[in-house]
Amino acid sequence: MEGVTRTTAGLLRGVEEPGAWVFRGVPYARTGAGAGRWCPPSPADPWTGTRDAAVWGPIAPQPPPAPGFSLDGDPTLSDENCLNLNVWSPRLDDGGRPVLVWVHGGGFTTGTGASVLFSGQHLAARGVVVVTFNYRLGALGLLAHPDLIGDTGSGWGNWCLHDQIAALRWVQENIAAFGGDPGNVSLVGESAGAMSVAALLAAPEAAGLFHRAVLQSGPPATCSPDWGRRRTERLAGHLGLPLDALLSLHQTSPGRLVEGVQRLAAEAPADGDLPLPLLPVVDGVLLDRPPGDAVVEGSAAAVPLLLGSTRDESALFVMGDPSAAALDEARVVSRLSTLVGRSAAQEVVDAYREARGNRGEPSSARDLWTAVTTDYVFRLPLQVLAAAHANYESRTFSYLFTWESPFLGGAFGSCHGLDIPFVFGTVQDPAVQPYSGSGSVAMALSEAMQQAWIAFARSGDPSCDALGEWPPYDTTDRPTMVLGPGCGVESDPRAPERAIWEDVGVDVGTGHHHQ
Repeated sequence: MEGVTRTTAGLLRGVEEPGAWVFRGVPYARTGAGAGRWCPPSPADPWTGTRDAAVWGPIAPQPPPAPGFSLDGDPTLSDENCLNLNVWSPRLDDGGRPVLVWVHGGGFTTGTGASVLFSGQHLAARGVVVVTFNYRLGALGLLAHPDLIGDTGSGWGNWCLHDQIAALRWVQENIAAFGGDPGNVSLVGESAGAMSVAALLAAPEAAGLFHRAVLQSGPPATCSPDWGRRRTERLAGHLGLPLDALLSLHQTSPGRLVEGVQRLAAEAPADGDLPLPLLPVVDGVLLDRPPGDAVVEGSAAAVPLLLGSTRDESALFVMGDPSAAALDEARVVSRLSTLVGRSAAQEVVDAYREARGNRGEPSSARDLWTAVTTDYVFRLPLQVLAAAHANYESRTFSYLFTWESPFLGGAFGSCHGLDIPFVFGTVQDPAVQPYSGSGSVAMALSEAMQQAWIAFARSGDPSCDALGEWPPYDTTDRPTMVLGPGCGVESDPRAPERAIWEDVGVDVGTGHHHQ
């Protein structure tokens, strides 16, 4: 069998791997440089003959990865025109299989859908079609300022979300030719990818392009038009451009734009709020209100939702924070005070110390800071979102991932991103195992999570043989599937920590909105 299929732009030839055909670097849309830079993408150019889809396409312009944060085999060649995707399918037939579309994370500034971590081979071998893709990052993906754009009639900012919608449209038009069902598409994202999924749940333009959604460790987060404007003006200042010369950003090289965003990121405070240099903007067109508010009001009423976080999300960021080594409890309270006020901060820290002590967990200042920020930024906003969505859609499911990384002697705990190789089955990859762990218990957990995510993609219910029944979320029992060395359903795990925020009157809301 030759592995050739037809897309709307032309014929494609894939590569056969064990268990799946893979098509790499397929253009799904294109972006313009120069004057066409800050606009929604255009349709991909058609080609003649049969296009080979054997090599990864270019990734979005981005800073080089920090040491230890990329894998051998991850592509590094970048180009401003980076809108390409990858497809894994068990068979090129009319099988009508469930489709998983993966939105990669990386703080909207780094990453690629072609990372070794996200290989769709293992999931495809289990009977689903997997799509991963690149989208514009950093300034090219999120710069928001009315002076930057012409009359596109499509709002301003959110270019990365426009790219994601274009990828979903490509899936609707083409995935049947790869054995997938365009009527059963699950949109799955982690970190900034999950924040993107949350935004698309709220975007009328994305309605109907996907049918189920998975949010892994990414709460809804957006900014106001004013905040977006100020960030753009700040970036221009870093690049030495006067405000009346913003249009010259169109002529600024992608590399310089990346440097400008890195300088924005370096200014982010360490107070525990989302320290991202740029965010999707509530522009009044693509997003007419913050996504968390939209979901609370029923914007995604008919979309089954699976969402959750890792137990120690913030450990990853605390490890990368040079000032964290000097944290003592007074500094933890001081940092938290900027978010919730001094008296509430002290009560929260006291409650966390007591709750952790009662479970026999360590409570150093660093442990407390990790736990508090994990809940404030990730876990609790996602729980609020689950509770709100469950009012409209009974198929709303919550999880807490507790597996611990062996990396650096266990210093990362159950940190942000650790769940990814378990979902993709890439824990089998020796390059991933120093970070994910290995052995029969790790493989069993990965088996269970692959089964659950695929079951959810098939039916909207993640119950499966490996985990048994996974009850939907409600605000009475708050049933949550704990995914770790021992999996099982718990009612309201880490309840004392959730309750203290309510007791001190802090609304963690459904996410973070910068004004």
